[in-house]
Amino acid sequence: MKIREIMKSPVIVLKPKETVEKALEIMNKEKVNGTPIVDDDNHLVGMIVKADIYRFLMDRGHYKSCPVEWVMTKNVIKAHADEEILDVAKRLRDYNIIALPVVEDNDEVVGIISFEDILDYYIAKEMNKN
Repeated sequence: MKIREIMKSPVIVLKPKETVEKALEIMNKEKVNGTPIVDDDNHLVGMIVKADIYRFLMDRGHYKSCPVEWVMTKNVIKAHADEEILDVAKRLRDYNIIALPVVEDNDEVVGIISFEDILDYYIAKEMNKN
């Protein structure tokens, strides 16, 4: 099965200049642990997860005004919608990350896939066997 069949789409995204405070508010409101950061053309430029924000908060700083581009991961591990679920699951585990943005060939973000999405897929698959 392909990632496009279980990925979340449309995906909640942030812009690089939005604040860390706003990022955390949105993640908490939407009940997500991370979100891709995109430019004005919806091309991937980074990824931020709650763990990045929590590490940032350990140092006193400008939480209300700091842009997410200061905190985000810039070399983002990503997935493509036509990849097999098992391949993406292995990548999540190999890199010890919780979610991957799903992009088209031009790095346009089309979805997001999380560890939980993949776990839910395999649990449902096993339960349907019985």
